[in-house]
Amino acid sequence: MEETNEGKAEKFFKEFGKKMDQFAGELKEAGGRAEVDLQKKYDELKAAAQKLKTEAAKKERWQEVETSLKKAGEELENAIKAAFKKKN
Repeated sequence: MEETNEGKAEKFFKEFGKKMDQFAGELKEAGGRAEVDLQKKYDELKAAAQKLKTEAAKKERWQEVETSLKKAGEELENAIKAAFKKKN
């Protein structure tokens, strides 16, 4: 009777060990997939941030261009007014 119980316990622990090994393998695989997914999302966010930074710089640059053109237009207007101003 004692040998039968001992055999059942050994069989149980052997099965349990196999299932734990399988679980550890699946967990490692899932962790690897999660790491790849997280790295991909990180790279996407990094690219989006860089694009935003570039777009913001372009807007600042165009704002500067617009301001300069307005100044040039005002100066040209003043020059034309001065050139065609009636002399008293």
